[in-house]
Formats: sequence, C-alpha cells, structure tokens
Amino acid sequence: MEKLQGAEDLFFACYSDDVPQNGGVCVKYKNEQIAIFNFTRRGEWYATQNMCPHKQQMALSRGMIGSSGEECEPKVACPFHKKSFSLKTGDCLTGEDYKIRIFPVIINNGKVFIEVKSIG
Repeated sequence: MEKLQGAEDLFFACYSDDVPQNGGVCVKYKNEQIAIFNFTRRGEWYATQNMCPHKQQMALSRGMIGSSGEECEPKVACPFHKKSFSLKTGDCLTGEDYKIRIFPVIINNGKVFIEVKSIG
C-alpha cells in the first residue's frame, strides 16, 4: 500500500482520473469498502463508507450526488431506496436515524489519499 510521505494514517486509494466527474467509485481498504466522490461541480472530494445502512447494501459509490437545502449541503443518495446522506457529516437527510462514516480526502499530484485512522 502506498503511503503519502509524513502521513501515517493516509493510504493511496486511486488516481484522481479514475473517479468520474460528479460521480463515485469504490475502493477497498483492509475489510472496508470506501466510496470516493469527485464532486466536480463544487470542486470538492468526499469519501464515505460504501455500505448504505438502510438495507446494508454496498451501493453508495453508485449513488447520485447533489446538494440539499438552503445550506446546499453536499449529499449522496443511495441508488436503491434513495436515502440521502450528508457528505460532510454522514447524517441521514431524509429523516431516518441512519448515519454513514466519512473519511477525509487529500488529492496530491493526481493521486487520491484517504485518511483511515478510524478503520481497524
């Protein structure tokens, strides 16, 4: 696994060109699937767990990204049952008591690194 020099808790996930504009991909780190989103319209990158907690499906990387509410909260909607989650906080935006884990993303020289200190 490639590491970013001086950053023990980061792992190289993929190249930035591997992630479609305004879309997502899934990568695996240890036993965890991580969804990475290139939110080109906002000029921002996000990473979350790939599993939708609603039906425990590994699907969030294939979800639709967009913005919600007056604050224009960046979100991802599960492609199956349309549960929406904040890409900043992981909170469910459709009123249910679900939450997803989020991970910081660093882009360096065309490479995508994910902070994984919370993954065992």
